This record gives sequence, C-alpha cells and structure tokens, in this order.
Amino acid sequence: MRFGTVRANGHERVVLGVGEERALPLDGVTSLARVIEEWPAAEPAVKQALAGDLTRARHVDQFEWLPPIPRPGKVICVALNNSANTDRIMSGPKHPAMFLKPASALIGHGQSIRLRAEYGRVHPEPELAVVVGRGGEDIPRDAAMDHVFGYTIMNDLTSPTMRGEDTFHYRAIHPAADGSGDVSYVDTWVTYPMRYKGSDTFGPIGPWVATKDDIPDPHDLTIRCLHQGRVVTEDNTRNLLHSVADVIAFVSRYTALETGDIIAMGTALKASAKGGSAVQNVDLTTLGGPVDVTISGIGTLSSPVEMR
Repeated sequence: MRFGTVRANGHERVVLGVGEERALPLDGVTSLARVIEEWPAAEPAVKQALAGDLTRARHVDQFEWLPPIPRPGKVICVALNNSANTDRIMSGPKHPAMFLKPASALIGHGQSIRLRAEYGRVHPEPELAVVVGRGGEDIPRDAAMDHVFGYTIMNDLTSPTMRGEDTFHYRAIHPAADGSGDVSYVDTWVTYPMRYKGSDTFGPIGPWVATKDDIPDPHDLTIRCLHQGRVVTEDNTRNLLHSVADVIAFVSRYTALETGDIIAMGTALKASAKGGSAVQNVDLTTLGGPVDVTISGIGTLSSPVEMR
C-alpha cells in the first residue's frame, strides 16, 4: 500500500495510492501519523477501502500534495553513506554520521523549492527515506526492521556556498589526559548545517509512503534523479554503506525514535551511464528546475524551482 497527504478544501486528508496514477481520499482520515500509530487496528479498514468503490479516486495531478507526514518529530539524515564517496573521504567515522533537518524545511510533491541568489550554489541529493512505525531506544539490530512502517523519497537539498560560509577553522582547547589542568590547542574544522541543509523548502519529500510489505528489500532499489528531464544520476540502494537496520540500531542508542520520524539514508551519487554527471554540478540557483527523483516501488517526487 501507498499513503500520501494532500490538502483538500483547506484541510489535510490522507490518500491511498490506486494503481500508478490515482489517489483515493480516506473518509475522515486527516493524519498519516495517526494511521501509523494505530496501524494494527487501522489496516483492515484501509484494505476494505481499497477493495471497495474506487470511483472517487482522482488523478494525482488533481491534488495539492503535502509532505506525507507534515510535521514529523525528527528528520534524521545520514551523511556520506554511499560507496561512491569512499575514495574522497580523507578521514571519518566507521559508524553512521548524522545531522537533523528541521520539519519546517519539508515540502510536498509539486511544491516549489524557493531559492535566493544569496544562497549561492544549491544542488539536489536524491535519497531513500525510512518512516518509523514503532518508536524505541537501544533497538537491537536484529529487531530494527520491526520498527519500520515504510519508505518514501527525499531530496536533501544542499548549499555548498552556505556550508563554506558557516565553517569555522579554530584552535580547540583539549584538557590534558593526565588531569594536570594543562591544555593543548588542536586545529579543528567544524560546520553547522542549519542554513545549508535546513533552509525553508530544502526538504522535498513524498509524495508516497510505501509500506514495508510492498518493499521486500530496501537495499535493492533504483534511484534516479532528473534535472530538466535529463538523467543526472542513477544509483541503487545496495551501494549504501550502512543498512537501514544498522542506522536504526545506531541512532536509537543516542536518541529515542518516535512514530513518524523520518530517516534519510544518504545520497545516491553514482553518475548515470547515460550521460549523467555528479549531482553537485546541478546548481538549481543558476539553472532553475524542475528536479525529479524516482525510486522503484515508491514513485516520483517532482519539484519546480522558484527564485525569490
């Protein structure tokens, strides 16, 4: 099954995917997060709706799409989680490295990425995202997939220009290990991602959440990114360095996961064999849009670009 969230007559409505191009509004259902929370009880009613009268289903282009979960508690993004990066990483951790993207950055399918010239270069990052079904902390790896409700698409927009502007090179103070009270100074670089990852509209997501029973192997999905109709990258989730189970187990050691949380698994980076290029070459500020991300079994996320 595939779920989405739309705005109809000024109100949020949850819709079900019918085939590839139609969506069926669920009567009285306004929150996908609530559906997920109540899933064991809600699933029979959803299946009944799919087996019933589908004449009310409308073409997906007739809806105003919102993020599938408009206000998730957390959007966790895994950094540099692709084997295409390994030859470029000078040093780094062996475990998943993560950052948070604010929920206010999320926009739905068809909503405009709004950019300003001062943002500098902004490029897309097509990613598989996990929707947490059941929360928890210190989740064992062998139980991690039991906490997954489904999967969606995220475009983790990034501004290298703002990243450079918000990077500090400074002398960090390290206390002596012997407890003497002495200190040493260590050259350190640190970057804070609020602007370059979390500006408004920097998180296109959706339109669909495909339930995990529809995605038997999240590590064998084709991800394609198109800019103005041209294929930029075509990758596969088998190239992720850290699996969904690895990430859930690791993250939950540090922050409790909650129902409806989103975990973006890392950028599809492999350049398409059909004349594609690195996603970093697609400067949306200069070139405009649209940009489309397709993941097999889930759907296509499309985003126009608007300069402010």
